[in-house]
Amino acid sequence: MGAVCAFLIGVAKTGMPGVGILAIPAMVLMVGDARQSAAWTLPILCTADLFAVYYWRNHAASARLFSLTPWVLAGIVAGAFALSLHERTLRPMVGMIVLVMLLAHLRKQFRPDTWGAGGSPAFYGVSAGFSTTVANAAGPVMNLYLLSQRLPKEEFLATGAWFFFLVNLSKIPIYWWHGLFSARSLGFDLAIAPATVAGAVTGRWLVKRIPQKVFDALVLILTAAAALLLLR
Repeated sequence: MGAVCAFLIGVAKTGMPGVGILAIPAMVLMVGDARQSAAWTLPILCTADLFAVYYWRNHAASARLFSLTPWVLAGIVAGAFALSLHERTLRPMVGMIVLVMLLAHLRKQFRPDTWGAGGSPAFYGVSAGFSTTVANAAGPVMNLYLLSQRLPKEEFLATGAWFFFLVNLSKIPIYWWHGLFSARSLGFDLAIAPATVAGAVTGRWLVKRIPQKVFDALVLILTAAAALLLLR
């Protein structure tokens, strides 16, 4: 199960955003605790981030992230304190945030004159920072933000890659402070590293064969599925 999760995360980072979030509940089932599973998953995410940043290094729209940065940091701080809460409180909270954003995005698509997912960077930034810290679940939030910016799929993936690379690195001392890493978790991550690499290579192969409209539709569908999984 761990190898399958690592493969999905690798695919998500380099080619199919949204697929990786499906691995989050699977990791929770395997580890048995949402807080511990976040730490077991973080090194896998960081490994896949390295490949994503390398593959898409020439396409990042980094200016899109500047307005988010202070709000993401605020969300990370809030998430660090929230890690002391019970997981049954945290995961549904993240799922509801994602669902609200998804509905706002769809409303904006069908009624461009109304406020929608193209709204406040503060809302996206705080939600992304909080979600990634408590459950490694900022993927759906960032997917909706990047979709609202109407980026080509290459820029979408590159911008997301840099965002998650920096954010995931910043979470290491937080998880360490909470005592969530262990020799067993790090040994597990090392053992399934080849599956992460295989997923990263597969993701890049897939994205080159997917039209832009299909890519956008798949991101929305997978984001909705992820939100529902988080509500369970």
